[in-house]
Amino acid sequence: MRAGADPSTLRRLNSGVVLRALAEHDEPVTMAVLVREVALSRRTVELILSSLCNEGWVDETAPDPAHADVGRPPRTFRFRADRALVAAVRIDTDFASAVVSDIRGRILGRAMLALRDYHDPATAVEDAVLAVEAAVTESGLPRERIRAGAIAAGGAIDEAGVVSRLVNSERWNGFGLADAVSARLGVPVYADNDANLAALAERWRGVSAEAATSAWCIFGNRTGIGLVINGSVHRGFRGAAGEVVEAGAMGASRMEDTPFGRLTSPRHDEREDALAAVAAARAGDPDALRELDAFAAHLAELLSTLAWTVSPDLFVLGGGLEDAEDLLLPRVSEAMRRLRTLDVSVRSTALGADAPLIGAVKSVLDRMDLAFFGPTLAAVADRPHAV
Repeated sequence: MRAGADPSTLRRLNSGVVLRALAEHDEPVTMAVLVREVALSRRTVELILSSLCNEGWVDETAPDPAHADVGRPPRTFRFRADRALVAAVRIDTDFASAVVSDIRGRILGRAMLALRDYHDPATAVEDAVLAVEAAVTESGLPRERIRAGAIAAGGAIDEAGVVSRLVNSERWNGFGLADAVSARLGVPVYADNDANLAALAERWRGVSAEAATSAWCIFGNRTGIGLVINGSVHRGFRGAAGEVVEAGAMGASRMEDTPFGRLTSPRHDEREDALAAVAAARAGDPDALRELDAFAAHLAELLSTLAWTVSPDLFVLGGGLEDAEDLLLPRVSEAMRRLRTLDVSVRSTALGADAPLIGAVKSVLDRMDLAFFGPTLAAVADRPHAV
């Protein structure tokens, strides 16, 4: 911050710095700790906290009884993460699912609704917004607290939130998904491919947190890959990275209508059939084991191709494949060794069906970070202190 900045700008910056510092603590924080962390005068911090309390961003908490007999207890303050909310919604072929979270990413409400007509984008958007509204109702918090949203959907989606290509429904091609939902919710909305967002979620709160480069994979009835390269989601030209369902030479489509491929189906009846096949394989049924071995071998071939092209540290299997992890992981890993593939670890998602929604929450929190909290301490470390 320049030394000649006006007082109102300084106050706004200082307020953001205090709020961010407070938000980084899960437990109530004392005044002394805040003063030390933000390097502002005690009086300045007191004034900022008073303002933030009045605005509903901060609560002053009750004194700790442990300090009752040792003089005046320190004043402590707690960040109210539910002062602002974000919405995340996933549009699949059969349903729209939504969550509402606070700005720490804690899910406060959720809902799922059947889609009336997936192939009509406008109708699907209406249903997605209804799912968000239902999630808000479950949260018990005011609708007005929603500050931004994100959408997880199939197909290649560009940076503007436009569906550039969707293989199973051409009516979506060119549809401005983010803008359509934003117009209905009245807040900024972002959109991305569901596998990309699942990969982001796994990096944030799942099994790939320590992997610099990873590939989140769904194969079978649904096919897609979300790539994280050097810690960031790689979307490629017009958001098409990972849309291997379009790459006929890879042969992923041969896995769609198979007993174990149906693990990734959004349809309840097909999922039930797949889970029955999993149970049969666990019980040693020869036919189920043959289907399992064929599916695992094909999956290993696909992952081997990715291992020699993207070369990730880790493959994460999700989208329903995790329900057969005890059967799939050892077979896929062994088949990859027989193919003399790079020694890439294969694991199943830790987030289950929520992965795309959790990634959507993370996506909108990242994009709205400055709006919620203001600049980081490092960004304003050279500013003059307010007095």
